[in-house]
Amino acid sequence: MTTLLRRLSGSMCSLLGCRAVTHNRTSYLIPRDGAWLLPACSGSLTGYSRAQSRWQHTETGDPVEVDLKRLEGKDDGIVEVLMCRHKARNALGHVFVSQMRELVSTLSNDSAVRVVVFRSLVPGVFCAGADLKERALMNNSESDLFVHGLRSLMTQIASLPTPTIAAMDGAALGGGLELALACDLRTAGGSQRLPRMVGLALAKELIFTGKRVGGQTALEIGLVNRAVDQNQTGDAAYREALSLAREILPQAPIAVRMAKEAMNKGVEVDISSAMAIERMCYARVIPTRDRQEGMAAFIEKRAPQYTGE
Repeated sequence: MTTLLRRLSGSMCSLLGCRAVTHNRTSYLIPRDGAWLLPACSGSLTGYSRAQSRWQHTETGDPVEVDLKRLEGKDDGIVEVLMCRHKARNALGHVFVSQMRELVSTLSNDSAVRVVVFRSLVPGVFCAGADLKERALMNNSESDLFVHGLRSLMTQIASLPTPTIAAMDGAALGGGLELALACDLRTAGGSQRLPRMVGLALAKELIFTGKRVGGQTALEIGLVNRAVDQNQTGDAAYREALSLAREILPQAPIAVRMAKEAMNKGVEVDISSAMAIERMCYARVIPTRDRQEGMAAFIEKRAPQYTGE
């Protein structure tokens, strides 16, 4: 059971603090941020039809490197972002980043989405970080522009209005760790998010030294929220993420979104401003039918049935 934080070579270091997380016998749930001809995700997505997937890149000739799965039945409202750039281990190349950005943009405007789970379909890896083969072909200006785009993508993920969960059943290197830590219940990692989660002094130690920390230590310092033993199928973190998503699903969606906004914005300002932000967010909950349903359910001693209205 090992969580590895280490420096990576290349220009991604300046963006992400050169961190990596790997998972062997233990997988982690972190809730809370070139080969081109690659197989599409469809071959690995058993149990649901392509009609449930939003991505159809055959018209442009791009391989499907990021896909979407909408769960149904009792899990309706849970959406999975599926990373499936198999040969390049989900490395952050142009196509991957472009597809991820478009997908996240769509999810941000979809009121039917209540929880988003980010997971990998590539065995043993969450995301390998920078695509160094592509990066080697860029000049300095192109590299700077691409890295700026990566920062923008991580912020875009962190800004999704619904709760997000990263299910890490494999290695997360550099930008891959940043992607996972941009998710909601653990928006920490790289040179900016990590200090906000574990504190400046400890973040400096981890970033400067590439120090290895075990799973229990990672849990104790708040680097991960849950640590679970890996299973034979290699998807223990995903199963834990889905379990957590199912706990969030029955909650009032508007209230959850407003709580996320209040916390994300409030943590960046002084306490007086944060209280004002909280008041504004709560004011948007007051006129909702869900608030009335919650009060009625409490009085009637029954489980509330929220509709997102």
